[in-house]
Amino acid sequence: MSKPYSQWAAMWAIVKASTKAIFKSPQAVFFSLFFPIVLIIIFGALSGGRGITLDVAFDSKSDTSNVLYMAIKNINAIRIIKSDEADIQDRLKKGRITALLSIIKGSDASNAYTLGLKTSSAVQKQDLSVLTTILNSVIAKIDEASFAPTKSIAKITTEEIPGRKYKLIDFYLPGMLGFSLIGAAVFGVAFVFYSLRETLVLKRMYSTPIKKGYIVAGESIARILFQLATAVVLILFGKFFYGFTLSNGWITFFELLVLSFLGLVVFMGFGFFISSVAKNQNVIPIYANLFMFPQYFLSGTFFPKSALPAGMQNFIKFLPLTALNDAMRKVSFEGLHIWQTGTEVLILAAWAILMFIIAARVFRWN
Repeated sequence: MSKPYSQWAAMWAIVKASTKAIFKSPQAVFFSLFFPIVLIIIFGALSGGRGITLDVAFDSKSDTSNVLYMAIKNINAIRIIKSDEADIQDRLKKGRITALLSIIKGSDASNAYTLGLKTSSAVQKQDLSVLTTILNSVIAKIDEASFAPTKSIAKITTEEIPGRKYKLIDFYLPGMLGFSLIGAAVFGVAFVFYSLRETLVLKRMYSTPIKKGYIVAGESIARILFQLATAVVLILFGKFFYGFTLSNGWITFFELLVLSFLGLVVFMGFGFFISSVAKNQNVIPIYANLFMFPQYFLSGTFFPKSALPAGMQNFIKFLPLTALNDAMRKVSFEGLHIWQTGTEVLILAAWAILMFIIAARVFRWN
């Protein structure tokens, strides 16, 4: 007596065959693993500096009605961050701003004001040195233009508080992980399913006893297994070679994999959609890049979103890659858990539901 046909056994046979094919593909290994590792090495080597723009904030009690404040405000190399006190203190402890400035009227006759610099041990020392040099130059220019040669506009005092060092790798590795996931998921799914349809493999599979859903699930699970394996390599590579921060140790590591899985589900939905609407194989890269490239530059993958115009911030936070990057950085460096990144997870879940509803409507078997 023959055994009944097993949909699960058929699906896992597809998973096994597809996984072997993916790992044997030089293109898949290069773009999912080797290329992101090269970028991590490049950005890791640059971890000693962060550019010429210095972020500072002013204490709420500062006197802002004087010439010194206006001179600092107009310096191109200094960007003034405005936020609530708790957020400013949090950024300062993590080294995300160079100093918290305060301008207070001087207590002695030789200085009109005291310019206080509150910094933290997490701040790059060269950034603080550059900021101090700039401020001394500003004070010197104001003094030269004044008619009181015996009195300076201000003296600088510095206070350092304990902080947690925020390294460049802590910013770039989550971005490289998102870069790897979105590229491999969108291109991989789009090309594979288009190829399977054009070569009539999907049609032949559909003529077998296996159900449609198990065919799609089998191919999808193979992609997910491969990409999660590359995520493991990238995270461990960053941790052991460049000191990537995993705030809660192995718990953070597994939470990053859960976020990677959620991101893959979203990006694969776009891959299914593109594979169904593409009229020929040549347009797949065009459609895929129209979806991916804007996100590379708007979602904080290669540089902070704060560098973009303020008017764009309310829009870009709803992009799926933005939500993934932000959630990963909050979990890895800030020590939050997945359930504490509710906004980002909800955005990813909404995109996943939307894209699979659309993909289900347009998906074609032949």
